[in-house]
Amino acid sequence: MTHAIRFHKTGGPEVLSWEEVQVGKPGPGEARIRHTAVGLNFVDIYIRSGLYPAQLPSGLGGEAAGVVEEVGAGVTDLKPGDRVAYGAAPIGAYAEARLIPADRLLKLPDGIDDKTAAAMMLKGLTTQYLIRQTYRVKAGDTILLHAAAGGVGLILSQWARHLGATVIGTVGSDEKAKLAKAHGCAHTIVYTREDFVKRVDEITGGKKVPVVYDSVGKDTFLKSLDCLAPLGVAALFGQSSGSVEPLNLGILAAKGSLYVTRPTLATYAAKRENLVAMANELFEVVKSGAVKIEVHQTYPLKDAARAHADLAARKTTGSTVLTV
Repeated sequence: MTHAIRFHKTGGPEVLSWEEVQVGKPGPGEARIRHTAVGLNFVDIYIRSGLYPAQLPSGLGGEAAGVVEEVGAGVTDLKPGDRVAYGAAPIGAYAEARLIPADRLLKLPDGIDDKTAAAMMLKGLTTQYLIRQTYRVKAGDTILLHAAAGGVGLILSQWARHLGATVIGTVGSDEKAKLAKAHGCAHTIVYTREDFVKRVDEITGGKKVPVVYDSVGKDTFLKSLDCLAPLGVAALFGQSSGSVEPLNLGILAAKGSLYVTRPTLATYAAKRENLVAMANELFEVVKSGAVKIEVHQTYPLKDAARAHADLAARKTTGSTVLTV
């Protein structure tokens, strides 16, 4: 019998349960896949807690790797036995097996193993749209990245350095500062004891930065705006500390005709051709060695509640994978 993590009400990690589920045959345009590894992401906490709405009872998880078991009618580019991964799909990855729209699946190239894929798809595709589309990072740029020792942070720092940018990363501890520096951050700021606005001003000689990548939200957002040069972009792609308060848009004028965006992977990867192009660019930088994906924690899938508790308590660094 197939098992999956489900939740019947929103709340803390304790609402997650390990249940038997029925997985039928794939319908038209679908594939049935058997998971080997599942990625853990902060957005999973948002959904479990009710911050992002889900129809209950619900599965969880948007990132995984596995093997195609069967395909439905009309699926021509996948076959049983293919190694696949996904990071822009309907939730439900916390399962031993599942049905999924085949157009959300990406064939894994040789040289990228399943755990690596599960750790990099959602976070890597997020990084791709942030630094290649939301604001196109170029050589010579100095950029600010919050949560630089997190899953997206370690990928983004390496990729931005590869593009020739200088990365300033905020972190919560000296240990995380060392990790961020080892993965591409030229400068780290321990925000628990340093004023990151002041430090950014010092590092840039008063020029500030053209873009801030902020997944922290409430605790950092207004101060992030103070780090931006005129016409700068604040890319708010998460809210681990809570939602940002309603913003008086006049502040953007006063601080230098700034831009604010709240981008999501679902929007950038909505079209199949865009998803494939984004994934190909991600696979290329990983296979070349320019971006190294490191799984720092693993938990059995049935222990997802413990993994959620550790992630929320900021006990984790980099990528975490749930093994099946």
